Amino acid sequence: MNAPEPAVTRPMPHVMNTYGRLPMALSHGRGCWVWDTEGKRYLDALAGIAVNTLGHAHPKLVPALQDQAAKLIHCCNYYQIPLQEQLAAKLCELSGLSAAFFCNSGLEANEGALKIARKYGHDKGIDRPEIIVYEKAFHGRSIATLSATGNPKVQKGFEPLVEGFVRVPLNDLAALEQVAATNPNVVAVFLETIQGEGGINPARTEYLQGLRRLCDQHGWLLMLDEVQCGIGRTGKWFAHQWAGVMPDVMPLAKGLGSGVTVGAIVVGPKALNVLGPGNHGTTFGGNPLAMRAGVETLRIMEEDGLLANAAAVGDVLTGALREGLAAHIASGEVKDIRGAGLMIGMELDRPCGVLLGRAAEAGLMISVTADSVIRLVPPLIMTADEARQVAAILVPLVRDFLAHG
Repeated sequence: MNAPEPAVTRPMPHVMNTYGRLPMALSHGRGCWVWDTEGKRYLDALAGIAVNTLGHAHPKLVPALQDQAAKLIHCCNYYQIPLQEQLAAKLCELSGLSAAFFCNSGLEANEGALKIARKYGHDKGIDRPEIIVYEKAFHGRSIATLSATGNPKVQKGFEPLVEGFVRVPLNDLAALEQVAATNPNVVAVFLETIQGEGGINPARTEYLQGLRRLCDQHGWLLMLDEVQCGIGRTGKWFAHQWAGVMPDVMPLAKGLGSGVTVGAIVVGPKALNVLGPGNHGTTFGGNPLAMRAGVETLRIMEEDGLLANAAAVGDVLTGALREGLAAHIASGEVKDIRGAGLMIGMELDRPCGVLLGRAAEAGLMISVTADSVIRLVPPLIMTADEARQVAAILVPLVRDFLAHG
């Protein structure tokens, strides 16, 4: 490309400098399209990083949130909250699990899962319980969740890390069996069904099935982080359902509220009674506005057939990318295009972070993760025509990048 690279903005004077922001600010959105404050339009293939399940300004969601805001936004957990019960019942119906705890984010859901695992171990008489975690994993940025994360860049500067984690490579059952044979303190296995920040790396079906067997054999909790890959993104409600397995603990967040802040920990019978009153809590978690957002998101997804849409449109998008980049796939410059449904990663043979800004210049919102993986996680309402437009913008950008840097 001959156009100059868009500069990263200087830090905003009163906002902590924790993000490398592009020089653009969004104003409003409709469906899979957003506009910036200068009036430029973008096709959204990022959805706030897999958050805006229903896109922007959904005509069914907006009135429901307006209605709830006019009734009750917050109520503390000293009292029963009927919308919590309604959303929990729906999540249990969809997952086959037993109960839910509501929090505010994926980090909080994962932190709660780690607490469940430790308490589960202590209840079994294990004084120093350990949890198996994975290379390239990402579970959050709190001290405990970044310790579980498999990214030294995230961890650097925050040592000493929390102890109690045993790290293994993904999709390697032999490594797990070796840990099982040598470490009697393991109480749980904790992994993303599809690693998101790590580069859209799926746990294979046979691996998940073998993992379920190992957990049953050794009395471990199987804890599947579905924060990014859950809530219909892959074409099923939860990504592990493709493998026909069921976890004991399942953290959720991101797409559950279509942009309203909400997280959840859904548990099965083995973990159901691990936590009791006083063991865990939250001020904002499970508030009526967030619960209404979750209830309405799941209702609209069912009414509008968005799981089938995610699967079908994902096939269109990956097909268009593979067709447009066939020569670069053959040459090895495009190493892989992988994922499921509308959770797609395209791995190049070199770092490609520059494409974030170039795509924005071209009117497309994407992300680059794990240095060399273009991540596409658009709203689940995306149409096949919009998916083809994503490819029509992205393919020439990738070709030019591979040719000229």
